[in-house]
Parts: sequence; structure tokens; C-alpha cells
Amino acid sequence: MAIRPRDNREAKRRIRQMEAKRELRRAQGKRRRRDNVIAVGAAAAVLIAAVVLQLTVFNSNPSESEFAAAQAGLSSPSASPSATATNSAGTNSADIPKADTAAGKTFTGQLSLNGGIVGVELYGTTAPQAAAVYKSLTDAGYYSGLKCPRLTTADNFSVLQCGAKGADTTDDPNFHWGPLENTPANNTYPAGTIAVARTGNNAYGNGHQFFIVYKDTVIPPDSAGGYTIVGKVTGGMDVVTKIAQAGINPGSSATDGAPVAPVTIDSFSLK
Repeated sequence: MAIRPRDNREAKRRIRQMEAKRELRRAQGKRRRRDNVIAVGAAAAVLIAAVVLQLTVFNSNPSESEFAAAQAGLSSPSASPSATATNSAGTNSADIPKADTAAGKTFTGQLSLNGGIVGVELYGTTAPQAAAVYKSLTDAGYYSGLKCPRLTTADNFSVLQCGAKGADTTDDPNFHWGPLENTPANNTYPAGTIAVARTGNNAYGNGHQFFIVYKDTVIPPDSAGGYTIVGKVTGGMDVVTKIAQAGINPGSSATDGAPVAPVTIDSFSLK
């Protein structure tokens, strides 16, 4: 039976409709696949960012943002600039004094900052390696003329960091030592604490620098642990608090930067 022209047109119309529907479905499928790829990519970017944050935070000396990071649920808080070289071998070089030169001893002395005298005591009993290093450095007059380039002024992170040669906290990459000693189990560093600054995630990343805590401070540990408490302030804490009260030139944050008035170590002696 012959197909009438009207039937032929109707058949062609149905074919065009089916082809249009198939094309629409193909376009929708492509769009869904593209959206899925974008969604997966976005999720991966978020994951990568989180991993990078975890790997890069707290890679050197302590910072006030550590506490905020810990409060936010991160296992490692962020840090300030320092030398990148580390001693990961777990041994000290021959030029690092032996711990037994300070073991069982208590050293007392004075740290002069901008003419103000801070009395100090170093613990050879609980931190013999650190005490031996600082006794050796002070005997050599190493700290005279060096700087305290970093001050943090947050209520929960309040330290003055000293012993740098310049205007930042970069240290000598060839002078690293360990191990960590006398780190607080509760991660709290009471006001008056003198502790050793170090590179992050390295128990043998201690250097020349130290920090004085002038308000109770919490520093969560990194993968290597906490910071060695080498001693305490025995007098003249007002010298440090006066420096803190003068404020900072903000650096990494509004509460972390250089003291408004540059701070110089006039002398550091121990006996």
C-alpha cells in the first residue's frame, strides 16, 4: 500500500522528535559527567589544601596562631620563618658541647635587654643538653649585640623571641642540635619560662634562639614534640612586659611581629 504524503510527513516529524530527544539526553549526560568531574575536582582541591595546611603548619619557631589552629581542631599549628636546613640524623656534631658538662648543675645569670636586667636560671638537671649549649654560647660572648626580633601579644600566646643576628628569626642552618628535653606534658609554658626555639617536626632542630614567655602560653606539639624548657626568669620580668606593652609592628598577624622599639641583647652571662 502506498504511503500517503501526510503519513510520510508525520513519520519524518516523529523521527526528528526522537532524534531531538536523544540529543537532549546526550547533552544532559555530558553536563552531568562534567558537573561530577568539577565536584570531584573541588573535593580533591579541598582535601589537598587541608593536607598542605597540615604539612606546612608549625614548621619552625612557635607562633600565636598555633593556639587558634589547635582550637580549630588541627593537629599542628602554624609557624614563623627560620632556617630550612635541619639535622634529622638524631646526633649532634662535634662542635656541640656534651650534655654531661651541665648535667646536675644549675646555672644562674643575667640577660641584659636594652639596658634592662633580667635574672635567669638554667636547668642542667632536667635539660642538660640545652643548658650545656647556652652555657657554652654565653661563655663565648655569642649573644652580645644580637636581637630579639619577634614578639607575640595574644593573651594565649605571649613570647619574646631572642638570639637572632638580624631583623627576622632566621638562624644558622649549620648549628642544629637535640634532643628535646623537659617538654611540658600539658603543652603549657608558664609565664617566666625560658624555652628553646627550633625548626618544626625535628627533635634535633634546636638552634641559638630562645623565647621568654611573659604570660601563660599553650603551644600544641608537632610531630617531634614540644619545646625544651631550659630555664626560668628569676627577676626583672617587668623588662620583658614593658617591651611587650610598647606593642609590635604586625608581621604574620596582628599579634605577631617585631617589637615597636628594636630589642638588643647587651649581654648574657651565666655562672
